[in-house]
Amino acid sequence: MELLAYYGLLLGSTWASGINLYLTMAGLGLAHRMAWIALPGELEVLADPIVIAAALILYIIEFVADKVPYVDSAWDAVHTAIRPIGGAALAYLAAADANAFAQTATAIMGGAVALDAHMMKASSRVAINASPEPFSNTAASLAEDACVLGSIWLIIKHPVVIAVLVILFFGLSIWLLPKLFRFFKKIFIFLFKRKAAQL
Repeated sequence: MELLAYYGLLLGSTWASGINLYLTMAGLGLAHRMAWIALPGELEVLADPIVIAAALILYIIEFVADKVPYVDSAWDAVHTAIRPIGGAALAYLAAADANAFAQTATAIMGGAVALDAHMMKASSRVAINASPEPFSNTAASLAEDACVLGSIWLIIKHPVVIAVLVILFFGLSIWLLPKLFRFFKKIFIFLFKRKAAQL
């Protein structure tokens, strides 16, 4: 795999895993089995039928949970550790042919990218759950799945494009996440004071 395609795969797959780890794993595994892409290092383990089946089962569970208000945020809370670890594991496996230092550094980078994507997803879901209607959850969940599938398509067809998009997203999130956290803090303080006043 040429260098630009390799970095496109690394950045694209770790970013997508921060949105939906199981769909990313299944998608990459199926793409390898269909010979649409040759996964580097030891990442080809994703093409094992058992791994694909397990990833699809977990994806179906997430597909349902992700559509229910507040259940989606609870699911995201549980996956605050799982998705970054998954992203780090994908990067670690992809860099299996590198030396130990490079492989470890690649895994840390992958975990950071996955964590960043996860934090943006989880933060947006908290904001969406403030809406009284349930349809925004379904729309957001479908849009996130479409982003993951689109990322896999770009990894296969245009790896440089997905690498650039992930870098731009990472920069945007560094600017946006502190603003979101301050916004949520104000909401929680307001709700706490309101609840205290009712007691």
